[in-house]
Order: sequence, then C-alpha cells, then structure tokens
Amino acid sequence: MKITNLFVLASVSIAVLSACQPLRPLPPPVVRPIPPVIVEPPAPIPIPAPVVIPPIIYPKGVERPSLSDYELRVISDKIYLNEASSSPDKLMIWAKGENFASVGIGHFIWYPAGEPKRFDETFPAMIAYFIKNGVEIPRWLANARYTGAPWRNKATFDHAKNDKEFQQLKLLLLNTKELQTKFFFDRIHESIPQIVKLIPPQDRQRVIANYNALAHTKGGWYPLIDYINFKGKGIKASERYNNQGWGLLQALQEMRPVTAGPQALNEFARATQAVLERRVRNSPRANNEARWLPGWRNRTNTYRHSLI
Repeated sequence: MKITNLFVLASVSIAVLSACQPLRPLPPPVVRPIPPVIVEPPAPIPIPAPVVIPPIIYPKGVERPSLSDYELRVISDKIYLNEASSSPDKLMIWAKGENFASVGIGHFIWYPAGEPKRFDETFPAMIAYFIKNGVEIPRWLANARYTGAPWRNKATFDHAKNDKEFQQLKLLLLNTKELQTKFFFDRIHESIPQIVKLIPPQDRQRVIANYNALAHTKGGWYPLIDYINFKGKGIKASERYNNQGWGLLQALQEMRPVTAGPQALNEFARATQAVLERRVRNSPRANNEARWLPGWRNRTNTYRHSLI
C-alpha cells in the first residue's frame, strides 16, 4: 500500500514539474515557393463570316401584281388536286425508280444525303420559308433542312409511314397549303432574273411582255405557279435532253407575243404542251416518256380557263 502511494506521488510530482516548465518554441515552417501556373488562353472560336445574299436585280419591265387570299386558296386547292388528287395520303410519296421523296401539295423534291440531284430540289427552301413565316415546325425537320430527307430510299420511306415524324410532317403540310402556294408565287418572281438572263437578248423583251401579260390576266397566276412547280424553272443543265429543256424558261420562250386576257392563257397552254412534246421526242427511247403525255396535256389544258 505504501509502495503504491509512493508511485502515485512520484507521478503527480513529475506531471506538475512538466507543466511548470516553459514550452519550447516550434521551428518556423519551411515555406517553399510555389511555381506559377501558366494557363494558356483558349484558342479563339472561329466565327463564320455572315452570308451576304446579294439583292435580286430584276430586269427592266418585270411586274409583280399581288395575289388575294381568295386567289391563293383557289390556286392551292387546284395544285393539291393536280399533284395529290386532293388526298392527304398522297401528300408524301416516293415514286418507284426515283431517288427522292416528293412532299407537299406541290410534291416538292427532297433528296436524302449523298444522292445526285439531277432535278431542282425545292423542299429545303420550303422548310426555310416555314421558319421565315413563323410556322412552328419540329426540331428534327429544322435540322433536316441541312442533312437531307430522313429516308434513305423508297423502302425506308414506305416503312416509316406510321412513324411519329412522318405523321408530324404530313399534318404540317396539310395545314399550310396556302403558304406553300405563296412560296410558289414568290419563287416565280425570284426566278425571273435567272430566266431572263438565259434568254438571247433579242428575245428578252418579248418574254418579259408575255410574262407580264399572264401576270395581269385574271387567273393568270395559276398556270405560272402550277407549271414552275410541275416542271421547274428550266435553268438547270441537268434538266435537258439534246440541250433542250422543258421548264418555265422554255415555255415563256416558246410563247408568241400576246396581250393580257384569255389569249394569254391559251398561248401559255399551247407553249407548255409544245415544250413537253419536244421533251418526249428528245428523251431516250428506253424511258418511254410518251406514256405521260396524255396526263400532261390534260393538266396543261387546265391553263386555258381562268380559275378565278
């Protein structure tokens, strides 16, 4: 017992003595300089130069009468009948043997990516027209303006008919018939400088006068709008047989001098039939394009009578 107490007393004494001794100062910390971190500035992001679209310079004498809402509606219904038999199920088709889809009341041509574009592709411009006029369109369609039709061929097109995107586009086209017709109207006027430029100088004033005669004829916009949609502008070198085309350029060039009125409608109908018959004569025999002539004549005969 006494021995234990002695140990305890000794321990306490040592602790008290330790507590009374001054603390030794700690050595100062070693501060090593930190090398500066050199951060390279990020590479500047290249900003593409803005696309400058030159203003359209119209030849002297070209006129542009306006279209009433009634005219737009009547013309759109007629084009819808001509191209799609007024059937929603025929608003979007892919014809056998073709490498493009045909969509809308005017069956705008739309190629998938990577396909050769022999004929004038018009649907990407129609998508841009939707956007310009404030039409709400699906994001996939806005992107497809640049990437091409979402179907690789007729088989994938036919397989997709019940897909959500397919039905979205079909409904959009069905609900914008008059705007599509307005696109045709604007396209004609914007095409006139290109068309006139390709006409021999000695024929230009006659062609401009005939164009103005149709534009000022009651119901004259229907044949102009329908034909540029039906057979194109006629300015592409790939749309030729024996170096002769069949578009609006060639039809206006074929017309004899006329003044506004029924004679302008009749002369335009005659001219379109003449260039289409010439196309068939010039076409490769293997194409058997003569089989289309009766339908083409029926369609161009509708140009003889005013719809308004």
